[in-house]
Amino acid sequence: MCSTLFLEFGTMQPYLNDKSTRIFSIFTSLNSYIMAKLKSVYFCSNCGYESPKWMGRCPSCGEWSTFVEELMRKDAASKQEDTRSFLEGKSVPMTLREIKADEEPRIDMQDAELNRVLGGGLVPASVVLIGGEPGIGKSTLVLQTILKLKGIRSLYVSGEESARQLKLRAERIGIENDDCLIVCETNLDDIFKHVKQVSPQLLIIDSIQTVYSDALESSPGSISQVRECAASLLKFAKQSGTPVLLIGHITKEGSIAGPKILEHIVDTVLQFEGDQHYMYRILRSIKNRFGSTAELGIYEMNQSGLREVSNPSELLLTQNHDGLSGVSIAAAIEGVRPFVIETQSLVSTAAYGTPQRSATGFDIRRMNMLLAVLEKRAGFKLAQKDVFLNIAGGLRVNDPGMDLSVISAVLSSSLDMTIDRETCLCGEVGLSGEIRPVNRIEQRIQEAEKLGFSRMLIPANNLKGIQKKTSIELHQVKRVSDAFRLLFS
Repeated sequence: MCSTLFLEFGTMQPYLNDKSTRIFSIFTSLNSYIMAKLKSVYFCSNCGYESPKWMGRCPSCGEWSTFVEELMRKDAASKQEDTRSFLEGKSVPMTLREIKADEEPRIDMQDAELNRVLGGGLVPASVVLIGGEPGIGKSTLVLQTILKLKGIRSLYVSGEESARQLKLRAERIGIENDDCLIVCETNLDDIFKHVKQVSPQLLIIDSIQTVYSDALESSPGSISQVRECAASLLKFAKQSGTPVLLIGHITKEGSIAGPKILEHIVDTVLQFEGDQHYMYRILRSIKNRFGSTAELGIYEMNQSGLREVSNPSELLLTQNHDGLSGVSIAAAIEGVRPFVIETQSLVSTAAYGTPQRSATGFDIRRMNMLLAVLEKRAGFKLAQKDVFLNIAGGLRVNDPGMDLSVISAVLSSSLDMTIDRETCLCGEVGLSGEIRPVNRIEQRIQEAEKLGFSRMLIPANNLKGIQKKTSIELHQVKRVSDAFRLLFS
């Protein structure tokens, strides 16, 4: 604002009297003082690299056109020291023999799905980042989780909602907990003052993009603010042993907003995803220093919050597809968790000459590869037909064991022939048309047997070394032609 006024006074200077000239000189001095205190710095939005000038390509991460300009105070370094003064502590170099490595018990989150994704519970002194689309249920998941933690004092710092809004959400969830304290604050210094007074055993920040530090001149949510605030919270967690849960926004590309270094700073990155038109939500682990990244948790959104789905197979299957073509049942694996899912396909003649390819919940490139295998190895002409694929329930599955179910559903719709509802499929399809073995075949068979399937097609030689008997009828197939012969003969 001062710079704007300075320019306006500069254009009017020949027409000003003595009093106005004095005012002009005051604004000139004020503008010079402010500009002397500020400096322009460029940050890479991908890795957080700092540069005094704009560059087309980041020398740190190699990305192009990622530098953004931010204004910073020249005395920011001294203020940063004041911000972290309460965290002062001296570290002493030690040998590995001197370091005590007793395994600390994890915090039970009273949520089986969340515990599974975290690797068995929340690790003390860890920093967990939960990201997801707006309105997907991130705040609801975190709030209902900490309300279940009886005997653990937690501090919920909200930068987006008022205390009244959080109260209404807690009443809708229907859980009361006097150990959960709520504060609405976005200033990092004030947050740490509340932390010092309360001494919580668990700290929640909702969201990290709304928190700012007075040490920096840039606005909340900027690269420097997110990086500085996350680094301060990380230092607090490691020195105090208090776990910190951060809720983060995501960009339109689906990545977490802010610098990529934010995901490197934290210990665990969880992605909360799902279609708002469906009731199911999936919690995936993208990064986890204390557990597997192959785990996922499934929730069902209802009026009273999020409900854990312990057996998703029964909910993901519709029992009324008798006589309908283009439907097949697959035994899939996500992480170490098996579930049976319905694959739907529709094949029709291209109306405008150019065939369409569309897939929901499945990789479109892999579907195109499977269609090429069908045409080359099995002799089915699909080049002039539209192919639409859908994974029921709004889920997104990346298991290659879904391949056999996908091509069977496509062929079923193309031939307008139904697949027996008592048949379950699993197998990876190779480029030469062979059915390749899949992992965890025993768990897939047990899941199909538990849900009452009487027949299952599996890859040949996939049962080597497995002696356990099962009541389900198993058919081992080597090529896609063998599978089609069993399904449509």
